[in-house]
Amino acid sequence: MRSSTSRQRGFSLIELLVVVAIMSILATIAFPLAELTHRRAQEEDLRRSLREIRSALDAYKRFADAGLIARPAGGSGYPPNLQVLVNGETNAQTPQASKVYFLRRIPRDPLAPDMTTDAAATWGLRSYDSPPDDPQPGRDVFDVYSKATGTGLDGRPYRQW
Repeated sequence: MRSSTSRQRGFSLIELLVVVAIMSILATIAFPLAELTHRRAQEEDLRRSLREIRSALDAYKRFADAGLIARPAGGSGYPPNLQVLVNGETNAQTPQASKVYFLRRIPRDPLAPDMTTDAAATWGLRSYDSPPDDPQPGRDVFDVYSKATGTGLDGRPYRQW
């Protein structure tokens, strides 16, 4: 017979079940919080990207209105595509000296499902001639919007941001 001093040490089945139950409760609390944090980060990236592109579009328009960029006759003054913001335009006042650049790179829509798609193709384009409630691409880029389906945490569809 064994004495009480030589008893084996370890966890009982009940102790293990209690630990597993506590861990599962903590996991059910932590998973939705981590998912919400990830979604918030994506939405913040979307806001930042939209702000960056829209600021570049506005700067391009200001330069075209000021005559620093050549504008085609009858043109709105907005760029014909997003790539022009990266490639730059020749400065109309000093054509030999410099180009004017508006973006270093086109940011990708963080909610776009396909990460292999070109960054410019992840955005929906609205031309100057299209109405705001039905944006359509055209001969220029007046605005961009996310093509992502779904609704943001603020209750507005991503397309309307």
